[in-house]
Amino acid sequence: MTDERAPARLPLPPLLDAVEEWRLRPDPSRVAAVRHAVTELAGWVGVDLGTLRVTAPPLPTLELVVDADVRGEHVPLHAPDEAEPLGTATIAGLPDRAANLAHALELVVLAARARARVERTTRQLTALDQAVRGIGGVLDLDRVLQLIADRVRELVDAEYAAIGIVDPSGAIERFITSGISDADRARIPHLPRGLGLLGLIIRENRTYRIPDITTHPQSYGFPANHPEMHAFLGMPILSRGEPVGRLYLTNKLGSDEFTADDERLVEMFALHAGIAIENARLHDQVRRLAVIDERDRISRDLHDSVIQAIYAQTLALDDVPDLVTDAPDEARQRVDDAIDALHAVIRDIRNFIFGLRPVLLEAGGGLRAGLEQLATELRRSGGVAVDVAVDATGGIDDELPIERLAELLAITREALSNVARHANASRARIAVTAVDGRLRLEIADDGRGFDARAAVERGHHGLGNMEARSRALGATFEVASGTEHGTRIIVTLPRTRAADGDHP
Repeated sequence: MTDERAPARLPLPPLLDAVEEWRLRPDPSRVAAVRHAVTELAGWVGVDLGTLRVTAPPLPTLELVVDADVRGEHVPLHAPDEAEPLGTATIAGLPDRAANLAHALELVVLAARARARVERTTRQLTALDQAVRGIGGVLDLDRVLQLIADRVRELVDAEYAAIGIVDPSGAIERFITSGISDADRARIPHLPRGLGLLGLIIRENRTYRIPDITTHPQSYGFPANHPEMHAFLGMPILSRGEPVGRLYLTNKLGSDEFTADDERLVEMFALHAGIAIENARLHDQVRRLAVIDERDRISRDLHDSVIQAIYAQTLALDDVPDLVTDAPDEARQRVDDAIDALHAVIRDIRNFIFGLRPVLLEAGGGLRAGLEQLATELRRSGGVAVDVAVDATGGIDDELPIERLAELLAITREALSNVARHANASRARIAVTAVDGRLRLEIADDGRGFDARAAVERGHHGLGNMEARSRALGATFEVASGTEHGTRIIVTLPRTRAADGDHP
């Protein structure tokens, strides 16, 4: 007989709660709670569950023996459009009931993994922002090298980090370490000589990520009293296309090896490390100001666009546990959308650091397309109805250069993020009009408002960033808000700027 109970009606909340607690702190008591919850669910479905294995990074690995006597079907747990399974389960029972249980387990694991990915990306962005800020503007070479080694070690949870500076012949002349005490370093008879893997990176000037250097054919072993090292990530630090140092990381804490995400994150950091090293060497005040400006730009972009986009996804995922029970298809779609959005965020990080256009403009659309996408994000993540109105007669999209478009979209995203987080609004409106040679961008909501003057005096970061971007555009920036009238952000700028140039 076919079981009429569908996964949408399964009592999943206890298992969702247990898995979430285990994800945050995977100790034995939390594992036992997951075992109890999954046993209850299997009993409700009418099947026997023998084992459950979850292998879905960044979630911890879960090896769960529910009932060692069960000899059932070995069922893989799948994620949409992914080759690697989320894990496996041993289930004994009618096929349709076993499929129901497997589907429910897939949804639970997907929801937990999505939250873990959002939290991991947020931590990495914060660490990257702090790392870039930490090295910017330091002029003493020894100090900046030590800061780079310390910050990059923290960035990817490495046990040890080092920076090697080579002379014109390719020999290591300076070797700065992090994670090893001065006493332990003094017991090592000599500095690395640029042989083995270190020499390989020096000669080839490319990144190497190796699970275990002790088994690599280029490994020459370690001198006496050297710490034990296995997982390895090494890459050149470049400035103006030329190597100014080499960065080495070993022993990934909590894992057997460094990941591709670690590699990309360190490569982004290494770009700024190269600038910092050159800045310290040259002691050039103009160059120093350029580095500080670059650091501030990245920090502002991270706050205004990237971090706001991640926050929007956390809002979109907030009710996934409820949807898993009531509307599993929508829950799956929410998770898929969040994963796609995080991929876009990763592209945005690269774009902002390299000074390229943001993802909102990659498809070739102009201001209208970018505003519509931001409105869609707010509708989906914040549950706010958003209207977009752009003056169709003004030729706005045709005349605005990409740099000005990006700044206007960043201002809008920050304003909409404030609506989602603080306004408790039901409706918002984005309007762009062209009047008397000027553009007027207005973002308004019907929320609870705030004391704009008090917020500025307290150093409200978002308002300060929006005002700074407006000044860079040569625009005026106004905030009108009240507890009974909602909030309006108004940016008014010239249609063209002298700096944009009159061609001869």
